[in-house]
Amino acid sequence: MVERRAVMVERDIAGRGVRDPGVIVAMETVPRHLFVPEHLAEFAYDDNPLPIEEGQTISQPYIVAAMAEAAEIKPGDRVLEIGTGSGYGAAVLSRIAGEVWTIERHCPLADEARRRLQRVGYDNVHVICGDGTLGWPENAPYDAIVVTAGGPQVPTALLEQLAEGGRLVIPVGPETRGQSLLRVTRHGEEFREVNLGPVRFVPLIGEQGWVEPGSEPLFEPTPIVPPPRREGLAGLSDLVRESSEPFDSINRVDLGALMDRIGDSQVVLLGEASHGTSEFYRMRARITTELILHKGFTAVAVEADWPDAARIDSYVRHRAPSGPRFEAFSRFPTWMWRNREVREFVHWLHDHNAEIDDPARQVSFHGLDLYSLYRSRDAVLTFLEKHDPAAAAVARERYSCLTPWEHDPAAYGRSVVTGEFEGCEDQVVETLTDMLKKRLDYAAAGDDAFVEAAQNALVVANAERYYRVMYYGSRDSWNLRDQHMFETLQLVRSYRGPDAKVVVWEHNSHVGDASATEMGARGEHNVGMLTRRQFGDDAYLVGFGTDHGTVAAATDWGGPMERKRVRPSHPDSYERVFHDTEVPAFLTPLRHPHRVELREELDEPRLERAIGVIYRPETELQSHYFQARLPHQFDEFVWFDATQAVIPLVTHELEGMPDTYPFGL
Repeated sequence: MVERRAVMVERDIAGRGVRDPGVIVAMETVPRHLFVPEHLAEFAYDDNPLPIEEGQTISQPYIVAAMAEAAEIKPGDRVLEIGTGSGYGAAVLSRIAGEVWTIERHCPLADEARRRLQRVGYDNVHVICGDGTLGWPENAPYDAIVVTAGGPQVPTALLEQLAEGGRLVIPVGPETRGQSLLRVTRHGEEFREVNLGPVRFVPLIGEQGWVEPGSEPLFEPTPIVPPPRREGLAGLSDLVRESSEPFDSINRVDLGALMDRIGDSQVVLLGEASHGTSEFYRMRARITTELILHKGFTAVAVEADWPDAARIDSYVRHRAPSGPRFEAFSRFPTWMWRNREVREFVHWLHDHNAEIDDPARQVSFHGLDLYSLYRSRDAVLTFLEKHDPAAAAVARERYSCLTPWEHDPAAYGRSVVTGEFEGCEDQVVETLTDMLKKRLDYAAAGDDAFVEAAQNALVVANAERYYRVMYYGSRDSWNLRDQHMFETLQLVRSYRGPDAKVVVWEHNSHVGDASATEMGARGEHNVGMLTRRQFGDDAYLVGFGTDHGTVAAATDWGGPMERKRVRPSHPDSYERVFHDTEVPAFLTPLRHPHRVELREELDEPRLERAIGVIYRPETELQSHYFQARLPHQFDEFVWFDATQAVIPLVTHELEGMPDTYPFGL
């Protein structure tokens, strides 16, 4: 645990810009695994919040460190903490300050925190059960007060308990969905406020806070200082407008200048800010047709499963499907690829390839993702049964290890992590290895058939690992998935020829360079980051954004598709900057901007919205926004101020279609 704690501090604390030596030492010293429930101890040094008793959470380590640094705590300081939780934050503060008082409104939590602190021998921390919004006047004044919950305004009681020169760090916002982190410093009877940026905390409950989560405050919020003026934002929006290329129709947009900027790029990554917005799909299709017709692109690779995309590939290249029969794109979320927008593009590809006699010049269609564990398994067995029945029998026996979890792959990972089941890693890797060793023996099957089968075997191996790793933390599973998608992209280029050009369709969170976002600070990489490392300027990354409209999404994983209304963008977001241009749709070059100062002006980190297949507008700030530096994340940004949900395919539209039709029932 000591080594993991050191890695966490280097990667997630110092690596994200915390510089205070006292804070660094405190984070290296305090054993976080002793402040979380025992069954979550293995996740203690991931930079994530974790659930604790009484339905509460322990803050992620970076937030604890950042708030401690913001409070400018010195040795000997008297510190008050509001919101004890598990006691971890107070423990960190106690390694810097002279004495710490911490208040928790849940008495069982306070008792457990007291026991944990005593267990590690931190005897300069005093735990109190009470209303934190009232502070603890018995031991005031305090050199620093740290509040770990978001209130509607700064409680007057806490201001009164600050010592001269004392610092109060607190999240404040008019809604419980998100706040601004403030540092308030006392100078006599004057309180000077600094806004440290947007944050997301649980509500501060109490007499001078929220009555209960989601309710109105007991008094009308009044800020200590007037809210920030908007001249800077308006000026930035003017600069964006002057640096952009507006258009009024996706069908009529002139993409000549964009094609010039793309130049001789070998890989073009086209993003989306949601998985269910019509304009994003249609604009990607429009750009892709230009790349195919005028730039010689011969492959489209998308955020979809390999065997499902292979059905489209067979259709657009006028080939008979080679794998087992199944209903393509039938797993959640079906609307992501079974929609009218994708169907129109697939029909265009089908017609385009019909005019090309040379198969090497036809445009192929591929899936990059790894969720098709069992469908890929079936494809491998179908190939082996046709070309190597003996190997098929061995593979079937090996793959039978996975059969009990066919209807819930996530349960497989859970059973392995908890020790209930040994796992199938060796079996699936052996099947892949055997196939690769016998490549020459399978030459008679043809390169296309072998590549399809071998990639499906790789999908099985990586998917098996993915479902195990996902229980060890989000960073590892995210990195495994994006590494797989990048390696599949490389495979597609190799398969289509050494100079093949590929266009990629994925979410912004995959195609934008992760090193320019908080993902990179968490140690996560993605396809965009890996592609830039590999191709440099021969990769062109295009992001998409919107302010408001509708989106096809679910409320929960596996739930039904809903046509949800997208909330107007957050005031501290890039989306608000683009919305305030008052231009309905435009392209903004970022690598080579029309106004050279644009990159510098947009470089200040801001919030950026990401809606996936799940959309929860009621918790939008917590669930769908992240910090980013847009000019470093993308080479180009496509903006649609108002957008509409994709139109999913319905049964009557598919009746009478041939068996080879990829969207067939």
